[in-house]
Amino acid sequence: MNISVVIPLLNEQESLTELNDWIAKVMQSNHFSYEVIFIDDGSTDKSWKIISSLSDLNKQVKGIRFLKNFGKSQALHTGFEKAQGDVVITMDADLQDNPDEIPELYSMIINDGYDLVSGWKKKRYDSVLAKNLPSKLFNWAARKTSGVKLHDFNCGLKAYKLDVVKNIDVNGEMHRYIPVLSKNAGFTKIGEKVVQHQARKYGETKFGMNRFVHGFLDLITIWFLSRFGKRPMHLFGALGFIMFAIGFSFAIYLGIDKLFLNPTGRLITQRPQFYIALSTMIIGTQFFVAGFLGEIILRTKQNKKRYLVKDELNFQ
Repeated sequence: MNISVVIPLLNEQESLTELNDWIAKVMQSNHFSYEVIFIDDGSTDKSWKIISSLSDLNKQVKGIRFLKNFGKSQALHTGFEKAQGDVVITMDADLQDNPDEIPELYSMIINDGYDLVSGWKKKRYDSVLAKNLPSKLFNWAARKTSGVKLHDFNCGLKAYKLDVVKNIDVNGEMHRYIPVLSKNAGFTKIGEKVVQHQARKYGETKFGMNRFVHGFLDLITIWFLSRFGKRPMHLFGALGFIMFAIGFSFAIYLGIDKLFLNPTGRLITQRPQFYIALSTMIIGTQFFVAGFLGEIILRTKQNKKRYLVKDELNFQ
């Protein structure tokens, strides 16, 4: 199979039939063998009913329905698990991503040898203050922190080599950072393509300003995990040792000062330096214990399913 198109969605009943027909037209005109995997992330409208109808008419259309809304990252994760195409394309279901971009994205993976190609919505039709400016700030911070030189981390239109999606773990709200996860997994040939962005045709956006706050917090998380996720003692142990050493040095100085340099001076417990030394040693010990506990957790953790699937269509 040439292409798997993975489409997470939430309450997009108006656009699903039009999107599916558009994808089918592109695939047929380019003679691609394909599958379209719709992941219904707990929709409360008629989205699942429409997906069921589409799958009855076309066996290339497959559907997964979550028991409730678990989030876009979990939807992509289960879509990646099911995908079988040599190239996996992800796109949003709101018709803001253009399926006509698929052939060139496919070519960049197959012919140009990229592991991942991310879309860049260079010209956007979103609100400048509500989306464009925060998005530019977010993307700048992501580039500086991760070292992945992409202009648009948030673009839902991306293409992946099948090996990539089978070897990365997308969880929490880390879908924004799939290129970073891919780089950390060893897939370093990451490209970018300017894609056409279209104004939303139906419904309302599911994302507010809070997604940028969450995005920056997730950026800190992925920075930490990429550097110390498999060796927390290297960070917390080092910090703990430094803090304890500073506090212990203060304590030694206070002891020498009281015993030899100024024995008639104030009691050690009456000097603020004593409490600084004590607090620093306690904090250092806590850092060290945190690193030790982190190492134990890594060695004993068990992966737990992060979502519950209610129904599946056309999967064998």
